[in-house]
Amino acid sequence: MHVNQSISPADLSPKLNRFWNLSAGKIRDIEKHLDPSAGAPVFTIEGKYTARGWTEWTQGFQFGSALLQFDATDDGEFLDIGRRNTVARMAAHVSHVGVHDHGFNNISTYGNLRRLMNEGRIPENPWERHFYELALKLSGAIQARRWTETADGLGFIYSFNGPHSLFVDTIRSLRALAVAHRLGHALREENDREISLLERLKTHALCTAKWSIYYGQGRDAYDVRGRTAHEIIFNLNDGNCRCPNSQQGFSPFSTWTRGLAWAMCGMAEQLEFLETIGPDETTPRLIEAARATCDFYIEHAAAADGIPYWDTGAPNLHKLVDWQSRPADPFNQHEPVDSSAAAIAAQGLLRLGRYTKEDRSIQAGLTVLDTLLDEPYLSTAAGHQGLILHSVYHRPNDWDYIPVGRKIPCGESSMWGDYHAREAALYVQRIVENKPYLTFWGGPT
Repeated sequence: MHVNQSISPADLSPKLNRFWNLSAGKIRDIEKHLDPSAGAPVFTIEGKYTARGWTEWTQGFQFGSALLQFDATDDGEFLDIGRRNTVARMAAHVSHVGVHDHGFNNISTYGNLRRLMNEGRIPENPWERHFYELALKLSGAIQARRWTETADGLGFIYSFNGPHSLFVDTIRSLRALAVAHRLGHALREENDREISLLERLKTHALCTAKWSIYYGQGRDAYDVRGRTAHEIIFNLNDGNCRCPNSQQGFSPFSTWTRGLAWAMCGMAEQLEFLETIGPDETTPRLIEAARATCDFYIEHAAAADGIPYWDTGAPNLHKLVDWQSRPADPFNQHEPVDSSAAAIAAQGLLRLGRYTKEDRSIQAGLTVLDTLLDEPYLSTAAGHQGLILHSVYHRPNDWDYIPVGRKIPCGESSMWGDYHAREAALYVQRIVENKPYLTFWGGPT
């Protein structure tokens, strides 16, 4: 990746204004035309958002996007869309015991609404606040209940694949436990045994740092510092780690770049959260993990303009000779890029750089966002409901739309990619406007 060392947050202001103007039209279009009975929107096909049943992990990004739009523009229409749909549609996600996605669905909705109230952006209303906080307490505890202990004394929130499965994604979903803990909540099990949500958060983060991320220490023949594995498999009989695996990447021994981005963003965000509590033995390991993944993204995963292809080991990537030396090509005929990974990674780079006071990471994050805020990634067509183009969902399962005449997916958007682009844009906009620093819990770092 070629990091632009001279770009500043203020340099992005014209692009940010255009971005939010386009974003407004996309949200209105989805709200007007999407059939709620069809399920949560996941990705676009020929520019229209469609559902894809695997788990319902994207509904919160739909309504949360409207709340971010309000936050950025003060347009009350989008507050109404986000608040009304949160009340009407999100309760099932609070009580969902079958997924590891509580931090995605519920922090994006109930969490954003509570944050806006904390920041004085919407009027203080005690009963409305209690409603949001009750949902967040329950969400954090329900997520924390999905627990597997490991032989090394750690443990993890297991994925929807079952108790043997640690997903790297879940590091970003830990925000549900963090907010619930800040609200004074705990998980209660049999005989009223109280379990600290903070300790579960820390333990899961340490387990992810240990097993999902590589450090160039010879763990296997493909151990490169900062590489991530999408899934880690544990033996439930004795709690030992057995092997890496991948659901959405090409292989256990290559790096699925969206999983890498989840680790980058999740680790950096949890470091910021833990700083409000006080440093402990968890912090150095998470710093090591965050630095390793962000360095890997810059040095190995991203093309020159900061956009990655979907997997660093994608089987036809070699046909794009010397691909890291030039901007990513979303219209090539060999392997798709994943703009959603870039949107998530941008925020991870920015947050880590601020936390560690390292300019390279900040400048890399701004470089990635600068690329996303322009064509060919910014969706300018009024008839396309997506905001950030060239996202990929599940390449191995062949779920992504391939346009006629092409061999690989391109030109489509994902609900998580659009949401995280909005979140990264809001993050930088607040810096430009000297407004309160953006945190998921709605308070100072």
